[in-house]
Amino acid sequence: MARDVTDTTHISSRDELVAWMEAGCKAPEQFRIGAEHEKIPFYTADKSPVPYEGRNGADNGIRALLEGLQARTGWAPIMDGAALIGLFDEQGGGAISLEPGGQFELSGAPLDNVHAVEAEFDQHMADVKAVAAPLGMGFLDIGMSPLWTREQTPIMPKQRYGIMMRYMPKVGSRGLDMMFRTSTVQVNLDFQSEQDMVRKLRVSLALQPVATALFANSPFTDGKPNGMLSMRSEIWRDTDGARTGMLPFAFEPGMGFERFVDYALDVPLYFVKRGDHYHDVAGGNFRDLLAGRLAQLPGERATMADWANHLSTLFPEVRVKRYIEMRGCDVGPRAHISALPALFVGLLYDGAALDEAERLVADWTAEDRQKLRDEAPRLGLAAMIRGRKLRDVAVDTLAIARRGLARRARKDAGGQDETRHLEVLERFAESGRPLAADLIERYQTRWGGSVLPAFEECVF
Repeated sequence: MARDVTDTTHISSRDELVAWMEAGCKAPEQFRIGAEHEKIPFYTADKSPVPYEGRNGADNGIRALLEGLQARTGWAPIMDGAALIGLFDEQGGGAISLEPGGQFELSGAPLDNVHAVEAEFDQHMADVKAVAAPLGMGFLDIGMSPLWTREQTPIMPKQRYGIMMRYMPKVGSRGLDMMFRTSTVQVNLDFQSEQDMVRKLRVSLALQPVATALFANSPFTDGKPNGMLSMRSEIWRDTDGARTGMLPFAFEPGMGFERFVDYALDVPLYFVKRGDHYHDVAGGNFRDLLAGRLAQLPGERATMADWANHLSTLFPEVRVKRYIEMRGCDVGPRAHISALPALFVGLLYDGAALDEAERLVADWTAEDRQKLRDEAPRLGLAAMIRGRKLRDVAVDTLAIARRGLARRARKDAGGQDETRHLEVLERFAESGRPLAADLIERYQTRWGGSVLPAFEECVF
């Protein structure tokens, strides 16, 4: 989330939270696509991480990168106290933000088609490289930093991250790795109604392990193979069970906005922001904040900003706000940035495709879905679901998405429709080998047992 919400309207009831989410419903002609993608910066000279203020007294850190981009793009600054922590496009709606370890993120504008997502990424990278190159920076396109230890990874000056750092070790063993060393690509999509939200949420949750396996691209940790194809996804299995996972309740009768609100209300708080200050209320209950009896802030009552900010601290495989967020994938090279939107736009934005996708996963149980989620980071497309290889499910899923995109018939300047963005995933599905498998092979052969070549070959 690039910017914390600042709506100070006080909330008087749970019903207002439900109404807030319901207000996200849009007519199909208003559906848009929002892509988010992170990249890991490094100094090209010695393959070291980039701190906020630069190194050796030089003005060559993340702050300088943000300042350079502000001057180049004209985007407005996002501040945390005196620290510049991001930029916001007041006209288009896109934003640049920092993850805890310096991962540099674009939260894209709401766009009409996947071609526009690709063009947005290209423009973003052109801007970033123009500023970064003189600073001696490059950017990895891998889902987890392959070389540096957690202790070697810099910490960005954002108050909320300090709160999370203190809380994460209390609720899981991998939360700090998630914060500081992982990098993802996500897509945000709209829904028409409560029923439409539920259908899209269920299909997206069931098929998220398929996406995890197709996009697996984080096989190295601390300079060597980590035994996983997607270590980033594996890390999420032991981060914080209260706010992660496959949301089995979403498949139960009665699922809707109210049920998701109740789930969110029961997820412990991280912080409450008042003015420029983030109050550490980690472990507190939002219901208590609603009632004005939060122990850490007695008498303080919840605002809509508190609710929106709280939702940004929920990390299930698929998240609902006023839109649906797909959260299961490692970042990858340029083609992956548009491939993820293409996959889920094809599945969810065409009625016939959504019907097909529902039928594909109709007989999967909660146990099936969880087993697949648990196995996908390690086994990738070789994982099994109800006697079928995940590879075969991926082939079927991509075929459904391809038909959905073809029916959308959104053409680029060359007359090609959005199906071209699926081609990289179709190659992975056909071979059964995601990019991570190729990286491991490189490590074992021409890389000579070193991850350093990744800083030359696995870059944007």
